[in-house]
Amino acid sequence: MTVLVAAAVLAAAVTHAGWNALAHGIKDQLVAFTLIAGGAAVMGAVMACFAPVPAAGAWPYLVASALLHVGYQALLMRSFSLGDFGQMYPIARGTAPLVVTVAAVVFVGEHLGAWQAAGVGVASAGLVGVALWGIKGSGTRPHWPAIAAALATGLSIAAYTVVDGLGVRASGTPVGYIAWLMVLEGLLVPAYAVYARRGALTAQLRPHVGRGLLGAAMSIAAYGLVLWAQTRAPLAPIAALRESSIIVGAAIGALLFKERFGAPRIAAACLMVLGIGLMLKAG
Repeated sequence: MTVLVAAAVLAAAVTHAGWNALAHGIKDQLVAFTLIAGGAAVMGAVMACFAPVPAAGAWPYLVASALLHVGYQALLMRSFSLGDFGQMYPIARGTAPLVVTVAAVVFVGEHLGAWQAAGVGVASAGLVGVALWGIKGSGTRPHWPAIAAALATGLSIAAYTVVDGLGVRASGTPVGYIAWLMVLEGLLVPAYAVYARRGALTAQLRPHVGRGLLGAAMSIAAYGLVLWAQTRAPLAPIAALRESSIIVGAAIGALLFKERFGAPRIAAACLMVLGIGLMLKAG
Protein backbone atom coordinates (compact mmCIF):
# COMPACT_ATOMS: atom_id res chain seq x y z
CA MET A 1 0.00 0.00 0.00
CA THR A 2 1.61 3.28 -1.13
CA VAL A 3 1.47 6.54 0.80
CA LEU A 4 -0.96 8.00 -1.79
CA VAL A 5 -3.36 5.07 -1.47
CA ALA A 6 -3.18 5.20 2.34
CA ALA A 7 -3.88 8.96 2.29
CA ALA A 8 -6.88 8.46 0.01
CA VAL A 9 -8.34 5.79 2.30
CA LEU A 10 -7.80 7.94 5.41
CA ALA A 11 -9.49 10.90 3.69
CA ALA A 12 -12.39 8.59 2.84
CA ALA A 13 -12.58 7.50 6.48
CA VAL A 14 -12.95 11.08 7.74
CA THR A 15 -15.50 11.93 5.06
CA HIS A 16 -17.50 8.78 5.75
CA ALA A 17 -17.75 9.47 9.47
CA GLY A 18 -18.87 13.00 8.61
CA TRP A 19 -21.77 11.99 6.38
CA ASN A 20 -22.91 9.35 8.86
CA ALA A 21 -22.94 12.01 11.57
CA LEU A 22 -25.05 14.26 9.32
CA ALA A 23 -27.50 11.39 8.82
CA HIS A 24 -27.63 10.59 12.52
CA GLY A 25 -28.30 14.26 13.30
CA ILE A 26 -31.61 14.10 11.41
CA LYS A 27 -34.07 12.46 13.81
CA ASP A 28 -36.27 11.03 11.06
CA GLN A 29 -33.91 8.45 9.58
CA LEU A 30 -36.07 7.72 6.52
CA VAL A 31 -35.96 11.42 5.66
CA ALA A 32 -32.19 11.48 6.18
CA PHE A 33 -31.46 8.51 3.94
CA THR A 34 -33.99 9.58 1.32
CA LEU A 35 -32.10 12.85 0.89
CA ILE A 36 -28.68 11.22 0.96
CA ALA A 37 -29.56 8.34 -1.37
CA GLY A 38 -31.65 10.49 -3.70
CA GLY A 39 -29.01 13.24 -3.84
CA ALA A 40 -26.31 10.67 -4.54
CA ALA A 41 -28.41 9.19 -7.37
CA VAL A 42 -28.74 12.60 -9.04
CA MET A 43 -25.03 13.32 -8.64
CA GLY A 44 -24.20 9.84 -9.91
CA ALA A 45 -26.35 10.40 -13.01
CA VAL A 46 -24.43 13.60 -13.75
CA MET A 47 -21.11 11.81 -13.27
CA ALA A 48 -22.26 8.97 -15.54
CA CYS A 49 -22.71 11.43 -18.40
CA PHE A 50 -18.98 12.24 -18.36
CA ALA A 51 -17.46 8.88 -17.36
CA PRO A 52 -16.90 5.74 -19.42
CA VAL A 53 -19.56 3.04 -19.14
CA PRO A 54 -18.33 0.15 -16.98
CA ALA A 55 -17.33 -3.01 -18.84
CA ALA A 56 -19.97 -5.71 -19.25
CA GLY A 57 -18.31 -7.95 -16.67
CA ALA A 58 -18.86 -5.33 -13.95
CA TRP A 59 -22.65 -5.13 -14.23
CA PRO A 60 -23.54 -8.26 -12.22
CA TYR A 61 -21.40 -6.84 -9.41
CA LEU A 62 -23.10 -3.45 -9.75
CA VAL A 63 -26.57 -4.95 -9.40
CA ALA A 64 -25.54 -7.14 -6.45
CA SER A 65 -23.79 -4.20 -4.77
CA ALA A 66 -26.79 -1.91 -5.21
CA LEU A 67 -29.03 -4.43 -3.43
CA LEU A 68 -26.45 -4.92 -0.67
CA HIS A 69 -26.14 -1.14 -0.22
CA VAL A 70 -29.89 -0.78 0.19
CA GLY A 71 -29.83 -3.48 2.86
CA TYR A 72 -26.91 -1.69 4.50
CA GLN A 73 -28.81 1.60 4.54
CA ALA A 74 -31.88 -0.05 6.06
CA LEU A 75 -29.79 -1.68 8.79
CA LEU A 76 -27.88 1.53 9.45
CA MET A 77 -31.14 3.44 9.80
CA ARG A 78 -32.31 0.83 12.27
CA SER A 79 -29.13 0.93 14.35
CA PHE A 80 -29.05 4.75 14.42
CA SER A 81 -32.67 4.81 15.60
CA LEU A 82 -31.90 2.39 18.45
CA GLY A 83 -28.49 3.46 19.77
CA ASP A 84 -25.94 6.23 20.20
CA PHE A 85 -23.82 7.29 17.23
CA GLY A 86 -20.63 6.71 19.22
CA GLN A 87 -21.63 3.08 19.80
CA MET A 88 -23.46 2.09 16.62
CA TYR A 89 -21.00 3.56 14.13
CA PRO A 90 -17.92 1.84 15.64
CA ILE A 91 -19.60 -1.54 15.93
CA ALA A 92 -20.86 -1.40 12.34
CA ARG A 93 -17.50 -0.31 10.93
CA GLY A 94 -15.42 -2.53 13.21
CA THR A 95 -17.15 -5.75 12.21
CA ALA A 96 -16.34 -5.41 8.52
CA PRO A 97 -12.52 -5.85 8.44
CA LEU A 98 -12.66 -9.20 10.19
CA VAL A 99 -15.17 -10.54 7.68
CA VAL A 100 -13.48 -8.92 4.66
CA THR A 101 -10.13 -10.47 5.59
CA VAL A 102 -11.56 -13.98 5.56
CA ALA A 103 -13.66 -13.36 2.45
CA ALA A 104 -10.75 -11.84 0.49
CA VAL A 105 -8.58 -14.87 1.21
CA VAL A 106 -11.31 -17.45 0.56
CA PHE A 107 -13.10 -15.93 -2.45
CA VAL A 108 -10.58 -13.56 -4.08
CA GLY A 109 -7.44 -15.60 -3.51
CA GLU A 110 -5.48 -12.82 -1.79
CA HIS A 111 -2.59 -13.88 0.42
CA LEU A 112 -1.64 -11.81 3.46
CA GLY A 113 1.94 -11.51 4.64
CA ALA A 114 2.74 -12.03 8.31
CA TRP A 115 2.97 -8.31 9.15
CA GLN A 116 -0.14 -7.52 7.15
CA ALA A 117 -2.17 -10.28 8.79
CA ALA A 118 -0.98 -9.19 12.24
CA GLY A 119 -1.88 -5.57 11.44
CA VAL A 120 -5.38 -6.47 10.32
CA GLY A 121 -5.89 -8.53 13.46
CA VAL A 122 -4.58 -5.91 15.88
CA ALA A 123 -6.44 -3.06 14.16
CA SER A 124 -9.69 -5.02 14.20
CA ALA A 125 -9.25 -5.82 17.89
CA GLY A 126 -8.80 -2.12 18.56
CA LEU A 127 -11.89 -1.28 16.55
CA VAL A 128 -14.00 -3.69 18.57
CA GLY A 129 -12.60 -2.19 21.76
CA VAL A 130 -13.49 1.33 20.65
CA ALA A 131 -17.01 0.08 20.00
CA LEU A 132 -17.65 -1.81 23.20
CA TRP A 133 -15.75 0.04 25.93
CA GLY A 134 -16.71 3.22 27.71
CA ILE A 135 -20.33 3.34 26.53
CA LYS A 136 -22.32 5.74 28.73
CA GLY A 137 -20.34 4.64 31.78
CA SER A 138 -19.28 1.18 32.83
CA GLY A 139 -22.57 0.35 34.55
CA THR A 140 -24.76 0.57 31.48
CA ARG A 141 -26.15 -2.72 30.21
CA PRO A 142 -25.75 -3.36 26.47
CA HIS A 143 -28.82 -2.72 24.34
CA TRP A 144 -28.73 -5.97 22.43
CA PRO A 145 -31.24 -5.13 19.65
CA ALA A 146 -29.17 -2.05 18.78
CA ILE A 147 -25.93 -4.03 18.88
CA ALA A 148 -27.46 -6.77 16.71
CA ALA A 149 -28.54 -4.18 14.13
CA ALA A 150 -25.04 -2.65 14.12
CA LEU A 151 -23.40 -6.08 13.74
CA ALA A 152 -25.72 -6.89 10.82
CA THR A 153 -24.77 -3.53 9.31
CA GLY A 154 -21.12 -4.56 9.57
CA LEU A 155 -21.81 -7.82 7.78
CA SER A 156 -23.50 -5.94 4.94
CA ILE A 157 -20.50 -3.60 4.74
CA ALA A 158 -18.20 -6.61 4.45
CA ALA A 159 -20.37 -8.10 1.70
CA TYR A 160 -20.51 -5.01 -0.49
CA THR A 161 -16.80 -4.29 0.10
CA VAL A 162 -15.84 -7.63 -1.42
CA VAL A 163 -18.40 -7.35 -4.25
CA ASP A 164 -17.27 -3.83 -5.14
CA GLY A 165 -13.61 -4.79 -4.90
CA LEU A 166 -14.23 -7.34 -7.63
CA GLY A 167 -16.62 -5.13 -9.61
CA VAL A 168 -14.45 -2.03 -9.79
CA ARG A 169 -11.51 -4.10 -10.99
CA ALA A 170 -13.68 -5.61 -13.75
CA SER A 171 -15.18 -2.24 -14.72
CA GLY A 172 -12.11 -0.54 -16.18
CA THR A 173 -13.40 2.79 -14.81
CA PRO A 174 -13.63 3.51 -11.08
CA VAL A 175 -15.48 6.79 -11.78
CA GLY A 176 -18.01 5.11 -14.05
CA TYR A 177 -18.51 2.30 -11.53
CA ILE A 178 -19.21 4.63 -8.61
CA ALA A 179 -21.51 6.77 -10.78
CA TRP A 180 -23.71 3.86 -11.84
CA LEU A 181 -23.64 2.36 -8.36
CA MET A 182 -25.01 5.62 -6.93
CA VAL A 183 -27.75 5.66 -9.57
CA LEU A 184 -28.82 2.06 -9.00
CA GLU A 185 -28.79 2.09 -5.20
CA GLY A 186 -30.04 5.67 -4.85
CA LEU A 187 -33.47 5.11 -6.38
CA LEU A 188 -34.87 2.45 -4.05
CA VAL A 189 -34.88 4.26 -0.69
CA PRO A 190 -36.58 7.40 -2.10
CA ALA A 191 -39.10 5.20 -3.92
CA TYR A 192 -39.97 3.48 -0.65
CA ALA A 193 -40.21 6.85 1.13
CA VAL A 194 -42.64 8.16 -1.50
CA TYR A 195 -44.81 5.08 -0.95
CA ALA A 196 -44.57 5.11 2.86
CA ARG A 197 -45.04 8.83 3.46
CA ARG A 198 -47.27 9.63 0.49
CA GLY A 199 -48.16 13.33 0.31
CA ALA A 200 -46.34 14.28 3.51
CA LEU A 201 -42.84 13.52 2.24
CA THR A 202 -42.07 16.87 0.58
CA ALA A 203 -42.84 18.85 3.72
CA GLN A 204 -40.74 16.45 5.80
CA LEU A 205 -37.76 16.71 3.47
CA ARG A 206 -37.72 20.50 3.09
CA PRO A 207 -36.09 21.47 6.43
CA HIS A 208 -33.21 19.05 5.89
CA VAL A 209 -32.42 19.45 2.18
CA GLY A 210 -29.09 21.26 2.64
CA ARG A 211 -27.75 18.79 5.18
CA GLY A 212 -28.99 15.81 3.19
CA LEU A 213 -27.39 16.92 -0.08
CA LEU A 214 -24.11 17.66 1.68
CA GLY A 215 -24.24 14.14 3.11
CA ALA A 216 -24.88 12.76 -0.39
CA ALA A 217 -21.83 14.54 -1.81
CA MET A 218 -19.68 13.35 1.08
CA SER A 219 -20.88 9.76 0.67
CA ILE A 220 -19.93 9.75 -3.02
CA ALA A 221 -16.51 11.25 -2.29
CA ALA A 222 -15.84 8.79 0.52
CA TYR A 223 -16.76 5.66 -1.42
CA GLY A 224 -15.20 6.88 -4.65
CA LEU A 225 -11.84 7.22 -2.89
CA VAL A 226 -12.18 3.70 -1.47
CA LEU A 227 -13.09 2.18 -4.85
CA TRP A 228 -10.09 3.88 -6.45
CA ALA A 229 -7.85 2.53 -3.68
CA GLN A 230 -9.23 -0.98 -4.24
CA THR A 231 -7.77 -0.90 -7.76
CA ARG A 232 -4.32 -0.15 -6.30
CA ALA A 233 -4.01 -2.40 -3.22
CA PRO A 234 -5.43 -5.62 -1.65
CA LEU A 235 -8.92 -5.51 -0.16
CA ALA A 236 -8.24 -6.53 3.44
CA PRO A 237 -5.75 -3.81 4.48
CA ILE A 238 -7.84 -1.15 2.72
CA ALA A 239 -10.93 -2.33 4.60
CA ALA A 240 -9.09 -2.19 7.94
CA LEU A 241 -7.42 1.19 7.28
CA ARG A 242 -10.72 2.62 6.14
CA GLU A 243 -12.20 1.80 9.52
CA SER A 244 -9.98 4.43 11.14
CA SER A 245 -13.17 6.41 10.63
CA ILE A 246 -14.15 4.89 13.98
CA ILE A 247 -11.75 7.29 15.70
CA VAL A 248 -13.47 10.20 13.95
CA GLY A 249 -16.90 8.74 14.75
CA ALA A 250 -16.06 8.36 18.43
CA ALA A 251 -14.77 11.94 18.54
CA ILE A 252 -17.92 13.22 16.80
CA GLY A 253 -20.06 11.30 19.27
CA ALA A 254 -18.20 12.86 22.20
CA LEU A 255 -17.97 16.43 20.89
CA LEU A 256 -21.19 16.93 18.93
CA PHE A 257 -23.59 14.42 20.45
CA LYS A 258 -22.15 14.64 24.01
CA GLU A 259 -21.57 10.89 24.22
CA ARG A 260 -18.95 9.34 26.49
CA PHE A 261 -15.55 8.64 24.92
CA GLY A 262 -13.66 7.36 27.99
CA ALA A 263 -10.13 6.13 28.69
CA PRO A 264 -10.87 2.54 27.54
CA ARG A 265 -11.85 3.79 24.10
CA ILE A 266 -8.68 5.88 23.94
CA ALA A 267 -6.64 2.76 24.74
CA ALA A 268 -8.51 0.80 22.08
CA ALA A 269 -7.93 3.61 19.57
CA CYS A 270 -4.19 3.42 20.28
CA LEU A 271 -4.33 -0.33 19.67
CA MET A 272 -6.01 0.33 16.34
CA VAL A 273 -3.32 2.83 15.34
CA LEU A 274 -0.68 0.21 16.17
CA GLY A 275 -2.48 -2.24 13.87
CA ILE A 276 -2.54 0.33 11.05
CA GLY A 277 1.19 0.84 11.50
CA LEU A 278 1.77 -2.90 11.15
CA MET A 279 -0.29 -2.98 7.96
CA LEU A 280 1.66 -0.11 6.45
CA LYS A 281 4.91 -1.86 7.37
CA ALA A 282 3.80 -4.62 5.04
CA GLY A 283 3.33 -2.19 2.15
